[in-house]
Amino acid sequence: MPTDSEPKTLANTQVAAFRSDGYLTGLPVYTPAELGQLEAGLGQILALLDPGESTKEIREWHETSRFLYDICMNEKILDYVEDLIGPNFYMWASNFFIKEPFTGESVTWHQDAYYWPLEPRASVTAWIAFDDVDEENGAMCVVPGSHTLGILPHNRLGGEGSSVLDLECDVSSLDLETTKLVELAAGEISIHSDQLVHGSPPNKSPRRRAGLTVRYSPTNVKCDLSVNPHFRSYLARGVDDFKHNPTGAIPGATYGRLRREHRSVEEAGETAESAFWGDKANDESK
Repeated sequence: MPTDSEPKTLANTQVAAFRSDGYLTGLPVYTPAELGQLEAGLGQILALLDPGESTKEIREWHETSRFLYDICMNEKILDYVEDLIGPNFYMWASNFFIKEPFTGESVTWHQDAYYWPLEPRASVTAWIAFDDVDEENGAMCVVPGSHTLGILPHNRLGGEGSSVLDLECDVSSLDLETTKLVELAAGEISIHSDQLVHGSPPNKSPRRRAGLTVRYSPTNVKCDLSVNPHFRSYLARGVDDFKHNPTGAIPGATYGRLRREHRSVEEAGETAESAFWGDKANDESK
């Protein structure tokens, strides 16, 4: 995802590291005072969940909550993203990933782009740390450079194990000795490529691990609406000369929840998954 201009916020060495490794970490965004405001807002968001409902349901609520929308559009975050994917890009997804203390759930090795009906593959994720994140409480692990290998096979787990995903990336061709831990202080973010192989272990500590992921794509990236008809884009920087995707409305309420079925390639079902990846395989063989 090269850009033609000099970076405005990141150092040239950081941009080069992202191109080489597929991720950057330890990027400061929020001050301690701002973190207090985020935590208070998170409490308001959590209160909107139904009894017994998982925090994983807090997904795309930026469409109904101005509090979350404003986080997604934080100028400091957008500055970093612009240096990596260029001046014209939109925001389209947000998810909370909260691991409570002593929880056994893990996230298997995967590539985000496998699940997203987007072409071309050029998107990035900002991972915003609401808490200090380290090895003890289940920090994300990445395989540097794996984003250069294209989409790898993902195999079904058959309901076994404690992973929140039903698939696991085939990492047999990767050198897992190079795996890196993405540790963050509260208020920092990491950014990773949509094709980077990553996952995370369970939280074995007495501390919570809360993070919000936000997804950004250059304006030439188009969603397959037959897979995800709910897709909405929000122009974050620059101009959209392509007009590939439906646009979303900025929410009016400070705190509001979204109720709808989510649709990724996998969530759309076996038929959509086979059709989408079958088409991609055919395209790439030409």
